[in-house]
Amino acid sequence: MKAMDIYLQKAAQQCLNNGSRLTPKRKQILSILLIAKKAISAYELIDLYESKFEKKIPAMSTYRILEYLENMHLVHKIKIANKFVACAQVSGKGSHNLSQFLFCQQCQSVEELPISTSTYDELINKINKSGYQLCSQQIELSCLCNACSNSTTLSLKKHANINLG
Repeated sequence: MKAMDIYLQKAAQQCLNNGSRLTPKRKQILSILLIAKKAISAYELIDLYESKFEKKIPAMSTYRILEYLENMHLVHKIKIANKFVACAQVSGKGSHNLSQFLFCQQCQSVEELPISTSTYDELINKINKSGYQLCSQQIELSCLCNACSNSTTLSLKKHANINLG
């Protein structure tokens, strides 16, 4: 059995455990997100869906499916970019405890990393002491991944060595 089949089987079981089903279209959308190496917008997802499955999918259906997958904890919406990624738990790369998301501004890749309970509790304590109430426990950090950072550094060095005289 291929890894993708295992991930989708795990996702289908998670839906069943929550009293619903992973329909064929939901499964197709999730499979695209699992394959993707970066965060994807709903409209990018529509284009990929139509390219891969040679069928049209309305934007409203895509948004409903994404909302469903998010409610089932199979997908995360990266709010700083208005894009979506498959949950690391589905692909076996993590657990669905507290997470933070490292989002590369350049290549749009996302890394989901766990946060310790003590770190989270300390953060909540500081938020409360500051007179604020937490509305979402999702932490998103805007970053440059090492690959993009290295290519940016190389590009800057290359341009710095240009002789204008």
